[in-house]
Formats: sequence, structure tokens, C-alpha cells
Amino acid sequence: MKEELAWQAFSVKDGKSFDETALKIFRFQSERNPVYRDFIMNLGIAPEKISRIEEIPFLPVELFKTREVILEGAKPERIFESSRTTGVLPSRHFIHDTAIYEKSFTETFRIFYGDPSDYMIAALLPSYTERSDSSLVYMADSLIRQSGDAGSGFFMNGLHELPARIEEARGRGRKVLLLGVSFALLDMAEECPLNLEGVTVMETGGMKGRREEITRNELHTILKSRFRVSTIHSEYGMTELLSQAYSKENGIFHAPPWMKVMIRDPHDPLAVSSEAPCAGGINIIDLANFYSCPFIATGDYGIIHHSGSFEITGRIDNSDIRGCSLMIAGV
Repeated sequence: MKEELAWQAFSVKDGKSFDETALKIFRFQSERNPVYRDFIMNLGIAPEKISRIEEIPFLPVELFKTREVILEGAKPERIFESSRTTGVLPSRHFIHDTAIYEKSFTETFRIFYGDPSDYMIAALLPSYTERSDSSLVYMADSLIRQSGDAGSGFFMNGLHELPARIEEARGRGRKVLLLGVSFALLDMAEECPLNLEGVTVMETGGMKGRREEITRNELHTILKSRFRVSTIHSEYGMTELLSQAYSKENGIFHAPPWMKVMIRDPHDPLAVSSEAPCAGGINIIDLANFYSCPFIATGDYGIIHHSGSFEITGRIDNSDIRGCSLMIAGV
């Protein structure tokens, strides 16, 4: 029962099957997840009375800093850890089955970009040996290996090699994905602006503690100008999730079928809506997160649209500094 339910995320095809699976997993979580069970109990909510996904309580993401969020009896195969900053505890995500994460990010990449084997993938991130506890680095490392291209790799410490690698791959007719944290892409744009027409340039966020904060629109405008591309792609993911959303332009994100973004009222965290358009705090149901918690109240503000797409418009006041750029600090 448990193992079958854990993989049901990937059989979700429409809104009805998503809701049915989410409610089924909620009932299982309310019984077998000690942290989530205590959270629901403290709210005075009776799980048997929950009949709609809008009624499901969402676990505050901050609890991943202080509690081991994992189903009872499940043992972690690995632990992903968020970027650190002085005086702030990192989030820790206890992963019972790494194969579920690999299935999630691989299938999501295929949905939005095709097979990784069609690409030369260049990552402006720390290498796997430097940050094996980063979920983003783990994903990039796997996609690089799946690409099977000799030119693929991590280039945070080898920026001078990257232009030639990209040109060589383009000469072979390969698709090229340049994936990186925002500040590293800006560094590259300033140090060696290139004509990357035809290259998919994707930012993963990450500016805090490294550069002066700028908006996503400002970032994309600079990168488009320096790299001579018409659009900048974006990836939205979190240490506490096992699924990602992607934007191919203008910061409008789309999620895979097993991930749903909802909006909570900033003044009433139990008031959650899936109606669109709607703005407020971002809540996420990530069905791939079966062994930890699929129902996460994030620290992000955002907007959901009629199409099911969404935007991230900022951080909620007093939220901890987060951002992929901070992962560099401990290297």
C-alpha cells in the first residue's frame, strides 16, 4: 500500500485524479507522519472531515529547519540541505527514496524540454563533489550524466573554458542548456558576454549575499542583452520539495501534473484557494514528496493564473534569506 501510493504521483493525468490522490495521501500522512500529525492536532483539525484539497493544512516550510519531517519507519537514503547563511539554521530534507526524486526531475525536464540526451548541459553551480547535499546540484549532476555529452559539466570554477565548450557543441548541432544561479550568470555576462542565440539560458535564482538585489525582470533584461537571446528561462524549486516548475519566458512558471500551486491568505494561513487569478502566499502540493510532506506553505508571495501557471512576486516579510547563491558560501 505505502510503496504503491508513493509512486501514484506520476500516474496523475488531470485535476480530478490529482485531487483524489492528494486526499488519499493526506489521510495517510495524517496518520503516519509524526511532525505533520502533531501539526494537524495542534490546529484542532479532524483529518476525517477534510474532503477538498483547499481544506488540507499546509505545513510551514520553516519546520524543516528544526524537525525531521519523514514518515515513521522510513529511513533516509540521503539528506538534502539548504544554503546556509550566518546565524540561520538550514532546512534539511530527509529523502527516503532517491529514485522518486530522480523520476520527478527527469520526467519534468522531459515534459518541458525533451530528453536530456539531446543536450550539452553547462552548469554554473558548485560541482557534485563540492555540494553533494544540495538538491539542485544533485539534479544538475544527474541531468549532465544523462546528457551523455563530453562537453557537459560544471563550470563555476572553469568559466574561461565555457565559451569554447558551447561553441564546439553548437558546431556539432547539439542543443545547449546553460543553467546557473543568477549571480554566476551575471558574472559571466559581465566577464565574457557572448552571442548565445539558440542556447537555452536558465537561471535558478540566487542573488542574496552575493550582489545587490534586482528584480527578475531586471535580471532577465541584462542577460538577454549581454547574451543576445530573446528569452531567459527560469527554474523554481526548493530543498523541501522533490518537484520543480519551469518558466520559458517572463517568469511565468508551469508545473508538472503531480505538482500544484495554491494561494493562501497572508492574514489567514488556513484560508487556501485554487481559484485564479489570485495573489497571496504560495502553498504547494508536491505529490512526489510522499515520504516527507507533500503539503508545504512556502515563504514566497505569488500569483496563480487561469491557465494553472504562476508567478513568484517576492518573499514574505521576516522570511529567512534563501537563495541558491548561498550554497557557494560554504564551499
